[in-house]
Amino acid sequence: MSEHLLIGLASILILGILAQWLAWRLHLPAILLLLVFGIIAGPVVGLLRPDEVFGEALFPIVSISVAIILFEGGLSLKLSELRKTGGVVTRLVTIGILVTWLFGALAAHYVARLEWSLAILLGAILVVSGPTVIIPLLRQVRPRGRIGSVVKWEGIVNDPIGAVLAVLVFEVIVSGGAHGSTSVVFWGVIKALMFGTFVGLLSAGVIVLMLRKFLVPDFLQNPVSLMIVIMCYVAANGLQTESGLLAVTVMGVALTNQKFVSVHHILEFKENLRVLLISSLFIVLGARLEASQLALAGIGGWIFVIILIVIVRPIAVFASTVGTSLTTNERHFLSWMAPRGIVAAAVVSVFAIRLTETGHPQAAALVPLTFIVIIVTVAVYGLTASKVARRLKVSLKDPQGVLFAGAPPWARDMAKILKDNGFEVAMVDSNWDNITEARRMGLTGYHGSVLGEEMMYNLQLDGIGRLLAVTPNDEVNSLAALHFVDVFGSSEVYQLPPAKERKKDKREQLPEHLRGRFLFDEEANCRYMTNRFRDGAVIKRNSITKEFDFEAFKAKYGTSALPVFLINESGKLTVGTVQDPLSPKPGQTIISIVNPVD
Repeated sequence: MSEHLLIGLASILILGILAQWLAWRLHLPAILLLLVFGIIAGPVVGLLRPDEVFGEALFPIVSISVAIILFEGGLSLKLSELRKTGGVVTRLVTIGILVTWLFGALAAHYVARLEWSLAILLGAILVVSGPTVIIPLLRQVRPRGRIGSVVKWEGIVNDPIGAVLAVLVFEVIVSGGAHGSTSVVFWGVIKALMFGTFVGLLSAGVIVLMLRKFLVPDFLQNPVSLMIVIMCYVAANGLQTESGLLAVTVMGVALTNQKFVSVHHILEFKENLRVLLISSLFIVLGARLEASQLALAGIGGWIFVIILIVIVRPIAVFASTVGTSLTTNERHFLSWMAPRGIVAAAVVSVFAIRLTETGHPQAAALVPLTFIVIIVTVAVYGLTASKVARRLKVSLKDPQGVLFAGAPPWARDMAKILKDNGFEVAMVDSNWDNITEARRMGLTGYHGSVLGEEMMYNLQLDGIGRLLAVTPNDEVNSLAALHFVDVFGSSEVYQLPPAKERKKDKREQLPEHLRGRFLFDEEANCRYMTNRFRDGAVIKRNSITKEFDFEAFKAKYGTSALPVFLINESGKLTVGTVQDPLSPKPGQTIISIVNPVD
């Protein structure tokens, strides 16, 4: 028996991480592969039986894991984003949720053939989406402007609201029907909002106080913060059922928006934990499905999910955004972005068991219906969202802008001349002085580590299609290139060549698959660039013509001239690399590092 449990636990971790890696390699939605792997490991081959491995502890473990994931999602929500999108987000998580609930329930009853009580419950469960599916899709799509912020906020905020709504409907069902149900739901929502907000803010305040007063040593800060997240979740649930998810979300939002202490280290820890939890949870929940359960959904279940995608979601979005400043294309894109995730799977799994025990035989169909919705929505949106976004012109097919990892003075000069030539530019640096100076020059600057997951949430990559890693640290440059391969593709991630000392030792040379393309020239490492500009070099823009061709350019500026960018006749930007040095032709524009000439 112990050997079987060991195999089960090991298979969860192995399959989860393997699915994440394959998704990265194949550029597919990770959750889709996680569910497929879970279904294969569970009902198909029988390798994993989560109920035998975890027993009665399964759903408490799932619940706490979901709470941690939502806390991490809350840490990515900056209140400053609501200045332009707050009204739209508020409508989507109020009017949008109600419309989705109503029409989802109608479809569940008339199409999936569920009795009214279970149809209303399923409609409530399926209003949620969540950060586990939204954030990866946004990275893939890279929508322009405010629409990405709207999608992110809706996906994270509606999780706890939808979970609370589903629990309240469930309590009405198990308590005996509709008598007094309106008041039960109303007061349940009020109490959940009150207790969830209070406990969440209190918990955030405790962490801030402990960090500000240095009451916790550095090596215990992450474990203590995790402990307080779990305490927050349990305490809020004790005061009002399922208000814990709201509490941990409020806690995350409060922590990331306060200005008293830095929480970057907490976020980095939660990022790694989140990946592990998501991987494990979807494997476990997928493995709990059985072939007989999937058959319960029938043809009506598949029609039901199609209705959710092509009818219910568009109605909810357009009803929520009437009178707002969103464009028609932005509304259409919102209508095509509603994947369901871990919260829906976890909640329905718990409810189905308890409802079956209380005499609702149709409750067994809730789980397969929900998982069909999850699988189909993740697959449909994950495989088509990028194309839809480009067709609707809310993202660019071939963005030409540049993200600089590092903002030293010479890189700021490069960024400035690119911006002056019409290219979108952003700079990331952990040095406040560099970012302050970049912003003074009119450039978009982000303070923090380019390797942090939070930075991936915060970056606005509108019009940006490549990365230039130009920090003084060769390892950071290589990691940044790897970090953004999924975003820009391996052909559009660049880094400075390593220092000369490192290139002499072949053991220290960076393998090609573990780095970006080397920029400009093999001698153009960070020290070279710094010294060159300190000695008076400047960034120069020249138009190449028949009269002033590339040979004339070299004759004027000498052999020390280093071409770095090329703009062709159609406005496309090409970056010079060690492997592919630039050779401009008449009609093109070259941007170079040159020594001043008279």
